[in-house]
Amino acid sequence: MTKLAWAARGISALSGAVLLGALMAPSAAAGGVHLDPQPKKKASHPAKAAKPAAHAGSTKPTRSEDDHEGEHRKKCATARDIATAAPDYLNFSTPLIFRVATDRHGHAFLNDSRNPGVWINLGILANAPTCVTDTAASVTEANPGSLYVTLLDREGELHQAVCTTSDTPFTASNLAGACGTGFTTVQDTPV
Repeated sequence: MTKLAWAARGISALSGAVLLGALMAPSAAAGGVHLDPQPKKKASHPAKAAKPAAHAGSTKPTRSEDDHEGEHRKKCATARDIATAAPDYLNFSTPLIFRVATDRHGHAFLNDSRNPGVWINLGILANAPTCVTDTAASVTEANPGSLYVTLLDREGELHQAVCTTSDTPFTASNLAGACGTGFTTVQDTPV
């Protein structure tokens, strides 16, 4: 019986030590964690790490590192997004899919499946938003009909363009005419 009690005390001491170690390890590891959401890049080569000295007598002010960082945050960096819309195939001579996509810089593009591989920058339309973060597309079931392209910008505003569809595929040269006034802001966006 005493051997069992001695073993139980040993196991309890061991489990206490393991628990204490488990509780202490995360706080010790957190001391080395860098919490800056946009860490500064380190020079990939020692020669690049050295900053050139300012020329004597130069009147051009040098920009601080904070100025460069603030400028970077003003740029648009988003995730890629894509939306599709397909009208009833009975109304068109070939199957048709409209795709609206964004790149990582917030530019929006339109693809008409009748014009494979061609992506039209929607920035050519009047009042096109900058820094697009989300897209939506819908199309009516008529020929000619309407393609609705809705873009969400970084500030949370929705912008919509209504383009007239026909048997002619969209191209960069005919898109502005098909979309009339271009983009208009959707009023009272709740975001």
